[in-house]
Amino acid sequence: MAPGAGVGFVAPPRSNQELLQQRQQAEQWRSRKVEDLRAERHEVHEGGRTIIQEPGRTIIQEGGHVLIRHNEVERFGWHARDVHVEQRGSDTVTVIERPDGIRIVNYTGPDGRLLRRLRRYPDGREVIIIDNPVREYRDVRDFYIDLPPPVIRIPRERYILDVEQASPADVYAVLTEPPVEPLERAYSLDEIRYSRPLLERMPSVDIDTITFEFGSWVVAPDQAARLAIVADAINRAVTDNPRTVFLIEGHTDAVGSDVDNLSLSDRRAEAVATVLSEQFQVPPENLTTQGYGKQYLKIPTPAPERRNRRVTVRNITPLLVGQQ
Repeated sequence: MAPGAGVGFVAPPRSNQELLQQRQQAEQWRSRKVEDLRAERHEVHEGGRTIIQEPGRTIIQEGGHVLIRHNEVERFGWHARDVHVEQRGSDTVTVIERPDGIRIVNYTGPDGRLLRRLRRYPDGREVIIIDNPVREYRDVRDFYIDLPPPVIRIPRERYILDVEQASPADVYAVLTEPPVEPLERAYSLDEIRYSRPLLERMPSVDIDTITFEFGSWVVAPDQAARLAIVADAINRAVTDNPRTVFLIEGHTDAVGSDVDNLSLSDRRAEAVATVLSEQFQVPPENLTTQGYGKQYLKIPTPAPERRNRRVTVRNITPLLVGQQ
C-alpha cells in the first residue's frame, strides 16, 4: 500500500468558490505560528505507521523515515479564472484555467501523490512539466534512493551559492548548472523529494536574504522584495525551457520537535513559492515545494539560529528527465 493510502489528504478545490475559500484559509494561517498547529493535529496509528494530520498537511512516520505532504493546487489560485475537478478512475484531475486561456492540469492519485502536471495552451499544444510515474510503494523507505555523496569538482560558489553575495548572472548560472555527477536514470518526483543524496547531485541557491522569525513561516514584506533576483533567474530559465522545474526547500533551526519543524519548514517553502508567483509572476506550475525540518543545518548548532530558518532553491529538471 502506498504511504498515506486511505488517508484524508487536503482535497483539491472543486470550484472557484472552493479555491477562494482554501486561499482565504491559507491567508489566515500565514500569520499564525507553529504552536497554533498543535491543537489542530490528529494522530492515528496503522500498523507500524503513524499518520499526523493538521490544517493543510499530512505527516507520515514509518520505519525511521518521515515525510510530509500537502496539496499544491491552492498556490495556483492567485490568477485562476476557473477551476474544474473530476474523477478519472481512482485519480483526481484538477484543471486551473487562467485569464489568457492557458490551463494547468494536475493529476493526483488516491494517496495524495502528484502523478502528472501539464500546461495546455489555447491552441491545444501541451507541455508536460512533471511526470511522476506510478510505482508500488510498500512504505516510506521505498522513496529513498541510497547513493554515495557526490564528488564536487566545481568551485563551492557554483555548487552552493549564497544570494546575498551574488549577481543576477551568478544566480542564473547556478540554477542552470548540469548535475555534478552523471545520472544513472530519470527519477520520480517522490524519489527526488525524499532522497538527499540524489538532490545533492544538483547545485543550489541558498536564499539567505530571507530568514524567518522563530516558529513562523511569514515572509516579511521588506524581505519579499529580496526575492527579485531569484525570480528573474527562474523566469529566464522557464522561458528557455517551459518544462523546467524548481524545488523550493524549507528549513528550520534545531530547536523544537521534529514534527513542528517539519511542518514549519514545509510552510516556509510554500510561503516563498507563493511570493515568487504572486509578486514576481513565476509560473506556479514550474515550482514544487518540500520541507526538511532541521535535518540540514547551515550553521551546525543546537541553539536558535536565524540563518538556519531559510529556504533553498535548485533546478531538479535534469533529475526528472535523466539529463546529463
